[in-house]
Amino acid sequence: MDLVVLTDTIIKKLVSDRDSVSVKEFESTDENTVQIEVVVSEDDLGKVIGKNGKTINSIRTIVQASASLNGGRRVKINVDSY
Repeated sequence: MDLVVLTDTIIKKLVSDRDSVSVKEFESTDENTVQIEVVVSEDDLGKVIGKNGKTINSIRTIVQASASLNGGRRVKINVDSY
């Protein structure tokens, strides 16, 4: 499965304003790393990050597991608001 699509699907299930979600892949200096940038509305930022970062860490674990099954690339996910 495409890691960006997987991340987008998970994030959109968590937020109230699904139309404001933007998930994009960026080039990384390391060819074995996938850099994913997630942008959500400021109101949804807390839902995505979760208390003490537990929600975003869980999302990272799920996406990393999918990456491991499909080539073993490392995944970095950054979350920001607009």
